[in-house]
Amino acid sequence: MGDEDGIRDSKPEQNLPETSTGSSTLRQVIEFLTSLISLSHSVRVFAAKWQVIRKKLEELHSGLLAAENCDSCENSSVFALVPVIFSTVNECYDLARRCVDLSYSGKLLMQSDLDVICAKLDRHVRKLSYIYTTGTLTQRYALVVSRPGLGACKDDMKFYMRDLLTRMKVGDLVMKRKALINLHEVVVEDEKYVKVIVEVNDIVNMLVNFLDSPEVEIQEESAKVVSLIAGFDCYKGVLIGAGIIAPLIRVLECGSDLGKEGAARCLQKLTENSDNAWSFSAHGGVTALLKICTSDDCKGELVGPACGVLRNLVGVEEIKRFMIEEGAVSTFIKLVKCKDEGIQVNSIEFIQNIASGDELIRQMVIREGGIRALLRLFDPKWSYSCKIRQIALRAIENICFPSISSISTLLNCGFVDQLLHYIRNGEVSIQELALKVAFRLCGTSEEAKKAMGDAGFMPELVKFLNAKSFEVREMAAEALSGLVLVTKNRKKFVQDDQNIALLLQLLDPDERNSGNKKFLISILMSLTNCNSGRKRIASSGYLKNIEKLAEAEVCDAKRLVRRLNKNRFRLMLSGIWHS
Repeated sequence: MGDEDGIRDSKPEQNLPETSTGSSTLRQVIEFLTSLISLSHSVRVFAAKWQVIRKKLEELHSGLLAAENCDSCENSSVFALVPVIFSTVNECYDLARRCVDLSYSGKLLMQSDLDVICAKLDRHVRKLSYIYTTGTLTQRYALVVSRPGLGACKDDMKFYMRDLLTRMKVGDLVMKRKALINLHEVVVEDEKYVKVIVEVNDIVNMLVNFLDSPEVEIQEESAKVVSLIAGFDCYKGVLIGAGIIAPLIRVLECGSDLGKEGAARCLQKLTENSDNAWSFSAHGGVTALLKICTSDDCKGELVGPACGVLRNLVGVEEIKRFMIEEGAVSTFIKLVKCKDEGIQVNSIEFIQNIASGDELIRQMVIREGGIRALLRLFDPKWSYSCKIRQIALRAIENICFPSISSISTLLNCGFVDQLLHYIRNGEVSIQELALKVAFRLCGTSEEAKKAMGDAGFMPELVKFLNAKSFEVREMAAEALSGLVLVTKNRKKFVQDDQNIALLLQLLDPDERNSGNKKFLISILMSLTNCNSGRKRIASSGYLKNIEKLAEAEVCDAKRLVRRLNKNRFRLMLSGIWHS
């Protein structure tokens, strides 16, 4: 006997016994539905129609299971529907068998019959739903399905999810909230449940609908669950397809603080994909978030993700322009000054993003005090974390360095002294970042080179020429080669005999732990432009290192030796002439 024959032979009695109690009748219908759902999976024709029918059967099955767990005196309305439901299910069973056996008389007639049965099932589902919304099912009579343990099979996980779905559909407020809490807990515990949630029909739609619930607790718990689902890239499209954007924005506008926080976190994840930006903007989301960010009552748990959503949207030019018109720049500069680090981080990143590649907005940020706010975070006199200082420093670099006028503003605000402090005394992470920024600053303008020379950068850069990291040694050497192009800086540099001695020593051909020889030689070439520099190089005991490199056909070294010898020859002629 084949599997399909086994299913057909398992059909329950077609007539309900007149003497049966309401509970036993309900149990028969539930078993009949279980058998019919199994049989429907064997149907290979009219697949789309049977998919819709099967969904209705599963909804009916869930609703009747919930009724079975109620007290008999409370579900009399459901029992009254049972004979009608049984008749429809019996009719559907016969259609399923005919589709499996391919024994129907014509396709058009069968399609019509399937449409009729689908409409009947839909009416039953809606009637059950109406009965349950009046509060028929109560917590004290509900059978609680135990949560599967870690590593449970997928079928057990699906069974548990369907039970939670039933409670969300037909339970009272307490039961719905408990089901949502359980749903949140299992996803936090085991992320495999996210896939099951998506696969079990109606859970996502139910969660989206709950976002518009007048019950604050239901709204809050739903926002928390959808925020978790939105954390998985492969399921963001499912949420978008379920129409989640508009309800989330309504929560932002009218929900509780916890609801708004969950909605904002969900939207922050969804808007990481710029394809969703227009949908968000079209529903008024930008205005809602800017209102949150300007409110004095909002807390960091909400403002942080709200900033994150807006930061995701600035890549869309039209939305960015709208934000600027609504005063977003001044709003976020104020948020940079707040005490909450999460808000500060998101605000700084927003300002960076909105100013990126746009000189007019960069100037707006500077005019409205954005750079001063960032410099305060970077200032060693104030007690901010190393993390926030690094983020502020990167923002200063990204916003100011592309513009000469912005560099002048930085120099006038004491930025060079702050930078030098961290190169001298900072933790390793911020010290390396400060060195990278100093290296880049050195290449921005002549004014910056002079300011760095006056502040005392050169002795500090010399120390890094012996660093373990090749990248650090190279940056220090290149930055020094830029600084000594300034006459005033050259004179300062050669005043210390050890500076030139170290440069020449590092040029030892056998020395592996050296900086970049190209930049070291470049520094020495610049120093030959002043008399004291030439003399100190020529009289150094390490001059032989340059000569060895020249003999090894290193072009820059040969040029340096020629220049030194030329100057020596001039000195000799000068001595002869004056003798």
